[in-house]
Amino acid sequence: MSASLQVLPDTFTTATARARGVHPRDLYAWRDSGEVVELSRGVFRRADAAAASWPDLLAVAYRAPGAVVCCVSAAAVHGLTDELPGAVQIAVAARSHPPRIEYPPTSVFRFDEATFEIGVSQVDAAPGEPVRIYDAARTVVDLIRLRHRLGEPIAFGALNRYLRVSGSRPGLLLEYAKRLDAFGPVARALDVANAS
Repeated sequence: MSASLQVLPDTFTTATARARGVHPRDLYAWRDSGEVVELSRGVFRRADAAAASWPDLLAVAYRAPGAVVCCVSAAAVHGLTDELPGAVQIAVAARSHPPRIEYPPTSVFRFDEATFEIGVSQVDAAPGEPVRIYDAARTVVDLIRLRHRLGEPIAFGALNRYLRVSGSRPGLLLEYAKRLDAFGPVARALDVANAS
């Protein structure tokens, strides 16, 4: 492995490589030889780095650092669904410029600025490399809010799985639902889930 590659973190951008004195010619030679893997345009990962649990989320986080993994993508990470979306689903604040990411395929949701940070947490997409993601409760509420777009089976399935997990907090679902203007649908879904 090239000595100058050792100066780079496990995951890095073209800009990071340039800032550390790596010529683009060397960067693309490493890619072509397999010493680095291109996760997305301008985002690379060293081949000798520990395996990433969520490489697509990692790539998207580097391309859109202010975005938050949401909806079905977040549900998959939290174990609330077996469904794997065809695109990484991310939320951006409504007035921000949505990122254009061709690979990995990405679907962008615009969420209200006033409630955008509610329920934001982190998950390590690779060892020591956290990405922003909505917590399990916010994910369930978002799936119910967007059930007509994403599908009722996914929304209600995620709710049922959430409620079966030790330490689940139905009260937090209702709190988030109130703040996200989805109290009625979430309360009704909880009533149905608790009755079955």
